[in-house]
Amino acid sequence: MYIKLQIIIAFSILYGFFEIFMSRRQRNQRSIVKTGDSLSIWILFISISVGYWLSFMIAAIGIGRVYHWNIFFIIGSVLAIAGLVIRVTAIFTLKQQFTYTVTKIENHVLIENGLYKRIRHPGYFGQLLIFLGISTALSNWLSIVFMIVPVFLGFFYRIIVEEKFMIRQIGQKYIDYQKRTKRLIPMIY
Repeated sequence: MYIKLQIIIAFSILYGFFEIFMSRRQRNQRSIVKTGDSLSIWILFISISVGYWLSFMIAAIGIGRVYHWNIFFIIGSVLAIAGLVIRVTAIFTLKQQFTYTVTKIENHVLIENGLYKRIRHPGYFGQLLIFLGISTALSNWLSIVFMIVPVFLGFFYRIIVEEKFMIRQIGQKYIDYQKRTKRLIPMIY
């Protein structure tokens, strides 16, 4: 059981380093000309931090523990890895258009290929899967709730801010794109 917990913690730390690396890399791009929002990134950071803290604390206390540790660990690991693949694919599909803040960049074009053909925010969907996977791997149903609720609320706020910004920047083309796609999950939401 402890080796699995160490794997979960190691994955979480490595994933955090990946996001920090991508953030630093993105900051060095010269194409950024105007920031549309900085509050949503802080709300997202706080909601993710709170979700992690609550999820791991609840798991440590043991309240809500599910005793099929191996099954939940495997399911959680698969979800986290699938989420990471989706997140990385979304980032590399956007290429220079990827930013951590809601930002207008030079020559901003709407990306509608790859994962973006069906959903508007596959990077956020990937992150939600990562957090769902991490909390599921902890084998504690309360950890799942305490991770997903604040994280989902943070992403929900971020998506609202981002979509309003995109409508202001791109206009009718983005509105038409919204009509053809779902926010996070193909054919559902």
